[in-house]
Amino acid sequence: MRISKVSNPNNEKADELKGDARDYAVSGIKAALGMIPFAGSLLSEIAGNVIPQQRVDRIADFAERLEIRISHLEEAAVRNEINDEEFTDLVEESLRQAARSTSPQRREYLAYLVANSLAKEAVEHSESRHLMNLLGELSDIEIIWLRFYLDATLGGDSEFREKHDHILAPVPAHRGSSQDERDKSALQKSYKDHLERLGLISGKVKTDKAKSPEFDASRGEFKRHSYQTTSLGRLLLRSIGLVEEN
Repeated sequence: MRISKVSNPNNEKADELKGDARDYAVSGIKAALGMIPFAGSLLSEIAGNVIPQQRVDRIADFAERLEIRISHLEEAAVRNEINDEEFTDLVEESLRQAARSTSPQRREYLAYLVANSLAKEAVEHSESRHLMNLLGELSDIEIIWLRFYLDATLGGDSEFREKHDHILAPVPAHRGSSQDERDKSALQKSYKDHLERLGLISGKVKTDKAKSPEFDASRGEFKRHSYQTTSLGRLLLRSIGLVEEN
């Protein structure tokens, strides 16, 4: 016996309310972006179907930052890129990440990366998308550590270190350390491990006086030291504006 599905008026009403909320959100995004002449109109063509319920103010802030980065480019040439699915995919991801971002600096990184992908000497849009995926996996603190290891020598980049001393100051853990110190030390170690797993930094294996590799039994791996930013890490830093083009 075939049972016909009975519609629920309450569910239909809820769906209507969700649809109305979505429409209002889309209108709000487009209105906010419409105030920004070039980048805003460019993004509004994509934004409506990507993140209609996200924070409009963050997207608008991202659009303003992108406007600054691409205002010197020829508008017709930039608009031609909309026909490139890889570029559209890149912009969609930037909008998602911008809507989730809690810091203006993160939105600056995203704007720089999108604008950088439009430069003549830039990597392909698909490669920029990969870099954006990497950026999305990093916390703001990890980005600072990545930048630190670009010049990790004793006297390297003192201005950057002073600015971020509250993050970069080493917190060694030993038997007499407090629980708070141990927690902070573990977090610092996790930042380095994560960056290394992503291929953004690399560390040398630590050796003892006999030049034998030191093994960390608790972690099941060789101890590392003397980290430095890899070629991929430097490319990411250039793409988000933390390193000047060479």
